[in-house]
Amino acid sequence: MRIKRCLYLLALCLLASGAQASTMRCGSQLIGLGDRMFEVQRKCGEPAARDLIGYTLGPNERREAVIEEWVYGPSNGIYHYLRFEANRLTNISSERSR
Repeated sequence: MRIKRCLYLLALCLLASGAQASTMRCGSQLIGLGDRMFEVQRKCGEPAARDLIGYTLGPNERREAVIEEWVYGPSNGIYHYLRFEANRLTNISSERSR
């Protein structure tokens, strides 16, 4: 029974490695959800990759908002994925490189 519990906890830790965060450190600077693209670029520099994901309708469904993903890394074997909607940071996730 104890081995099953340890295996279960190990599986949870592995799943959490791709977890989302609300902040990310860039040198001595911090970026967080809601930051604008230019603020992130000023603090973190140019991303390794930028991808246009698509478009979404705004809350009033009259304006389209661009969805873009930026990739930073690998830094100590970890890639950081930043998702922007309408030029605002909406998601930060990390993944260990394989």
